[in-house]
Amino acid sequence: MSKDQSIRTCLWFEQGAEEAARFYVSLFEGAEITHIFPMRGDPEGRAFLVQWTMLGQKFSAMNGGPGFPHSAAASIEVHVETQAEVDRLWDALTANGGAAGRCGWLTDRFGISWQIIPEALGRLLQTNDDAQAQRVTRAMFAMTKLDAAALEAAAKG
Repeated sequence: MSKDQSIRTCLWFEQGAEEAARFYVSLFEGAEITHIFPMRGDPEGRAFLVQWTMLGQKFSAMNGGPGFPHSAAASIEVHVETQAEVDRLWDALTANGGAAGRCGWLTDRFGISWQIIPEALGRLLQTNDDAQAQRVTRAMFAMTKLDAAALEAAAKG
């Protein structure tokens, strides 16, 4: 493999790619916009493509025009340690026109789907106890924002 090869997730926006990218990097420590490619000939100086890193992952956002709406079929999955971090990200991403979904899913104001997952969920599901895993799964299915304490309680029965 060439050292120039890499993988980057590209998100297509009708418009607002730079605004979305700036918002996303504001949410995570160490995240940064790495390059903005201008839309050539645009008198307003809008970006055509914005590249950034977030939690060690590479992303691009492109102002590609209409035709390809976002859907929950693809989402950005974020695993966090604490309920406070779940709450912080959930509140920021659902603010100003975002919408809560089910089972930890949400859609932000730009139409991008996210999953905000506390570490407790994976830990509680990685068990040989089928009854515990079923209780945790049922509890998760009843939630919008995931609640680590409630998942822990479900695991205990």
